[in-house]
Order: sequence, then structure tokens, then C-alpha cells
Amino acid sequence: MLVDLRIQNYALIEQLELRPSALLNIITGETGAGKSIMLGAIGLLLGNRADSRMLFHTERKCVIEGQFNISDYQLQDIFEAEDLDYDTQCILRREISPTGKSRAFVNDTPVTLDTLRKIGANLMDIHSQHDTLLLGDAVFQLNLLDLYAGLVPTRAHYGNAFRQYRKLEADLKSLEDQVAQANKELDYNSFLLSELEDARLDNENQEELEQEIKQLEHAEEIKYKLSQAYQSLSESEYCATGSMKEAATLLGQIATYADSFKGLKERLDSCLIELHDIADEVEAAERRTEGDPTRIDELQTRLNVIYNLQRKHQVRDLEALVQVRDELRQKVGSVFNLDKEIARLRKDTEGALATVKRQAAKLSENRQKAFPLFSKELCSLLADLGMPHSRIVVQHSTGQPAASGTDVISILFTANKGAQPQTLSKAASGGEFSRLMLCIKYMLADKTALPTIVFDEIDTGISGEIAVKVGRMMQQMAKKHQLVAISHLPQMAAAGDAHYFVYKEDRADRTVSRIRKLSEEERIREIAQMISGANPSENAFQSARELLAMGGELLAA
Repeated sequence: MLVDLRIQNYALIEQLELRPSALLNIITGETGAGKSIMLGAIGLLLGNRADSRMLFHTERKCVIEGQFNISDYQLQDIFEAEDLDYDTQCILRREISPTGKSRAFVNDTPVTLDTLRKIGANLMDIHSQHDTLLLGDAVFQLNLLDLYAGLVPTRAHYGNAFRQYRKLEADLKSLEDQVAQANKELDYNSFLLSELEDARLDNENQEELEQEIKQLEHAEEIKYKLSQAYQSLSESEYCATGSMKEAATLLGQIATYADSFKGLKERLDSCLIELHDIADEVEAAERRTEGDPTRIDELQTRLNVIYNLQRKHQVRDLEALVQVRDELRQKVGSVFNLDKEIARLRKDTEGALATVKRQAAKLSENRQKAFPLFSKELCSLLADLGMPHSRIVVQHSTGQPAASGTDVISILFTANKGAQPQTLSKAASGGEFSRLMLCIKYMLADKTALPTIVFDEIDTGISGEIAVKVGRMMQQMAKKHQLVAISHLPQMAAAGDAHYFVYKEDRADRTVSRIRKLSEEERIREIAQMISGANPSENAFQSARELLAMGGELLAA
């Protein structure tokens, strides 16, 4: 429920604070005093579009803030979905700057207007006599019938089954599309795979192949250079091994004179051993090196296959080419496995659809049982409110399974005897629609936790005893749900748990709209003036006292 409402710098409102009762709050005042302005401000709090031209002081920002107790509304999922921290005390705030920029907050966290609307829709419901679109909507009508019949859990169970069916259906279509595309590509992919398989890429080393062919192509040069190197190491007159051997002999002759000479001799001996090894390997390599045109052709052919495949698949090395081959293996192989997966999914989808149809039939059966009870109770309430010839017909047909079931319904209405019921948008006048909506919300009051309901002049077109009955009905609703009603009728004003008066205050420079909670004596005077005008008679005062006494008795009941 709404705990506190603050409006700053909006239209005729410079500063306004309202701390409504948890029950029925009545707001009265002269026409143009600012009641509709206050509703406009609440609309901004719930996500309506802003206009900087509505600022009281054009150089300051407008701030509208509402604090709500939301402990009974079960809104944790919505807060989680919007990535907001949940608390039983929720503050909505809307700010409009002089430049027209709008900002929205939930518990001081900046949010989008869409998020503000989602949360605000669960906290306040502004109902006016012109609000015919909502009740005329087929989805809204089905929702309220489910609320009335207590079918929300059953519908939620059906909704889970329907979402599971739609997911399986989507998965099946996706897989079928995938198979269709895969079949188009199968021949080409199979050809590419065959080329790669024939290339026998496993256990192949491209670098070794390239090195071997390079050696074979330069075999003559390599053999000559190795021979020359061997000569320099071991065979020539001044070969390296001979020179080193001579140097080692000389160092050996002086090794007894100093340890350092001995160390140098030992190191040179080690180098000589290594040099002999190198010379032997160079000689062996020279003997092995021979040109082989046949082997060159074989290697070149093999490398050309690899190079061509790399260019074709736009890769640079053998590892990437192997990866392409493995991916093609998976693609080609998967096509042959998808048929089994499609068959399994098709069976699961058919089973899920059968479950959906079964649950939809049960849901529809329970709904249809509630149609006559809904119509009868609604007509009875309308009769109490001065519409004794009202008829309500729930027109029903069945369609394909949808998110809400297979039922397609339309609530038809007539207030006139002998007239054929029509859709609500055609049949109900403003006053009739207001009473119709009030009765529906009265019927739902025991079924669910309704948000704070604001009735904007719902009493249009009624008076006398009917107005008293509307007041009583709203008092009954207010025992479980917070109500705010803007009214021009004394009978309604007397029904409230709290009575607020909106008035204009003329300053030297401009007019300001204000609101105040009336005391008991002030309520009597205001209601008396509503009965007989600015200068009420003693009879008017007496009538006001009687109305307040009647309203108090109902509140105490």
C-alpha cells in the first residue's frame, strides 16, 4: 500500500505531502483545485511521459516520490528479473529537470521507465471513468475470470507445460532447419573430407619434408662443402687437428712448470677429442650425401598436395589443416546422427503438446464452470448499484493452444431490459462502466492482493441511495486493499476512513494547489457544503452528521 506521497514543483503544486490511511481515503475539492493534477503526478510516478512545461518553478526540477509497503505483493521475482534489491519498503521516485530530462529510481537505484512501469503497475492502479480500454481487452478479461475462479495456480501449471512445449517445438524446428542446411552441404563437405582423408595427414611432419627436399636439391653443393670442411679439419697439411695436436704437445712439455699450463693442456686435449668427433661426423655426412631425383619428385608431389590443400582451406600449417579435416568429419558424421535426434525431439514435442491439450481442457472446464457464477454475482452487485436489468454474458470459443490456454472469451454486457448484450466498449456508458469496474474489483478483492486502487470520480452519474451503496462497497473493499477515491458526492465523502481536501491558495504572484487532511468538524462542514453549497443550512449540517455516522458504523463493523 501507499505509505507516503510527496510532490514537489509540479503544475500548481509547489509542495504536497499525503500520508493516506490503509483503508478508504476520500479526496474532495472544487473543480480545478488540483485533484486531477495530483493524479497526473502519480501517473508520472508510474512511468507516464513527462513534460517540462508542467514545472511550477521552471528553473527547478520536479520530484515525485512514493513510499510503498509491498510485503503482501510477492514481487521478489520482478525485482530479481530487473536486477534490483528487494525490500518490503519500496520507494519510487521520478525527477524531471527544467530541460525536460527525466530520471526514474527504485530504492535510489536508477532504472528505465519500462522498469518503473513494471513495478508501478503492481503497486497502484488508477481507474477513471474513461478507462474502457483495459476492461475491453480479451487478455484482461481472461485474467480477471481466472482470478475470480481461483485458477491462477492451475493456469500457472498449464503455462509451464505450454512453455516447455514451445521450447521443444522451437528446438525441433531449429534442428530440422539445421538438417535441411546440412543436407545441402553434405555432398560438398563429403568431397572436401575425402580429399583430406586421401592426403593421409596424420603422423606427417611438413617441416621435415621441406628440409629433406632442400637437402636433396642442394646435394652436390653440400657434398663438396662437407668434403672441404673435412679436409680443413683432418687431411690438409695445416689441418685443424694437426695444429691442435702440435699445440697440445708443446703445452705438455711445459706442464710440469705450472699448474696453469697443465690446465691449458687438458683443455686443449678435450677440444681435440671434440674436433676429431666433428671431423668423423662431417666425413660420414659427406659419404651419405647423394642426389636422388626420384626421391625429390616423390617429396615435391607430397608437399604440393599439402600446399594445395592449405591454399584451398585458407590455413598456413599442417595442424590447422588437420583441424579442418576433423571438423568436416564431425559435420558429415552429424548429418547421419541428426535423424535420430529429430525423431526423438518430434516424439517429445508430440508428448508435450498432448500434455498441453490435456491441461488446457481441464483449465477450460473449470473456467466454464465459473462463467455463470461470475455473471450472476456481477449482475447482483450491479442491481444493488441501480442497474437492475443488467445482463452479463461470457461469450466463449476454443482456439489453438496459447500462453493462456485454448479459451477465447469476450464479456458481453447490457444495462437495459430486453437489449442484446454487446462488447463492453460498445455497451457501457461512462457511469455504467465505472460501476461495472467497481463491482469487478469488489469481486476480486477477496481473491488476490490488489495494488492501491485510485478511483477518479467513479461516482459520476449516480446519487442518493446508490451513492451510499457505492460507498459501502468501497468500504468493504478497503478492509483488505487500500483505496483512494476522488469524489463530488457527500455520500462517498462520508464513507472514507480519511478525508482530504484539495483547494487553491491565491498568492500575490500566482495560484497554488494545496491539500490537507480534514478534522471531524472540518469533514462535517465540507460534506454539508457538498450537500447544499457554500453556506450550508443547519439541515445540511445534520445530514452531514448522519452520513458520517452511517459511514463510521460500517467502518467499525
